[in-house]
Amino acid sequence: MTDLIEIVPMKTDEEMDGKAYVHWKSWQETYSGIMPPQYVDTLTLEQTVSWAHSWPQNTLVLKEGGQVIGFSCFGESDGSGPGRTGEVIAIYVLEKYQGRGLGLQLMKATMELLADKQEVILWVLKGNEKAIRFYLRYGFQFDKRERTKAFGTELRMVLER
Repeated sequence: MTDLIEIVPMKTDEEMDGKAYVHWKSWQETYSGIMPPQYVDTLTLEQTVSWAHSWPQNTLVLKEGGQVIGFSCFGESDGSGPGRTGEVIAIYVLEKYQGRGLGLQLMKATMELLADKQEVILWVLKGNEKAIRFYLRYGFQFDKRERTKAFGTELRMVLER
């Protein structure tokens, strides 16, 4: 029997702590071998706990049996004028829960909350092939914009509506 899956706006301290753990653990699972190790290792659990409690708005948590196993953060994008463009800022599902369609459910719930936006963007780390395949399957396309950060190059993807 499968535990109940739910996607809810993050509200409680328990959900914030769960989101923080998923953020921290997912960085290790996702970016080891893609980012320089010293950068992956700089993100601490304490840091993600602080972030989760400081900025709880615009965050959905994916829960199985009451335990947070994924999250998404979203909002309005800075770059294209007010109201037009939404952004998926982060979306993570713990590795052991991937491959079950849960990331797709989380993305759909996130996109429903961005339904009034004409386009939605996200930034993906170059070399993160698993995420790139996921975003392409969902309908995002590269728009040839990129930005370089200390940890690597991010590529911008856009979903036009």
